Amino acid sequence: MRQDDRVTDRDAVPFDLASMRKQYRAEGLAETDLAASPVEQFARWFRQAATEGGMFEPNAMVVSTADAEGRPSSRTVLLKHFDERGFVFYTNYGSRKARDLAENPQVSLLFPWHPMARQVIVTGVARRTGRDETAAYFRTRPHGSQLGAWASSQSSVVAGREALDAAYAELAARYPEGEQVPVPPHWGGFRVVPRSVEFWQGRENRLHDRLRYVAGEDGGWRVERLGP
Repeated sequence: MRQDDRVTDRDAVPFDLASMRKQYRAEGLAETDLAASPVEQFARWFRQAATEGGMFEPNAMVVSTADAEGRPSSRTVLLKHFDERGFVFYTNYGSRKARDLAENPQVSLLFPWHPMARQVIVTGVARRTGRDETAAYFRTRPHGSQLGAWASSQSSVVAGREALDAAYAELAARYPEGEQVPVPPHWGGFRVVPRSVEFWQGRENRLHDRLRYVAGEDGGWRVERLGP
């Protein structure tokens, strides 16, 4: 390698990462503030994130999976429904995350609500939603998104952007706007049934509040405080 081609530390990291930090809020999260269930508490925080948080997509979450050999992977997915049964997202069942979940259904969801100095971390087991539930959601998607579910062989190698655009154009000609698009058999939902849900609130001096609901054998929840 020539001297001119070498990447210096200054070029590789144009900021002083060690000194980049924010001071978080003084008020925090106490055990007495919590709702009876993690889903109810999540609904409270999600409502605030969606109305006060100033975030582009408050329902964006990082979904982390691992294959049968334990090799992890993560990606951002949109949460589309939640209730006491769990947290639902949709995907191509041929995608990497779906293949991972077929081998290892353990999953983690992370909601990174940075503007509010908050995070929610859900760990649990992913199960496929029923076809009726999948079809009902698919019908709510914009026409273009319905076509996109057919056009993309998610996580597979493609020849180029032109091939993807051509596949979409062919589908658009077959199913013009206003015509019903069939639900792809290879596409559907996953419901993550939570085993633990952690609510992380940033605090001053890095002494964050971390309160975690853990599922009990009796169907109830216990709350633990974790060290920051």
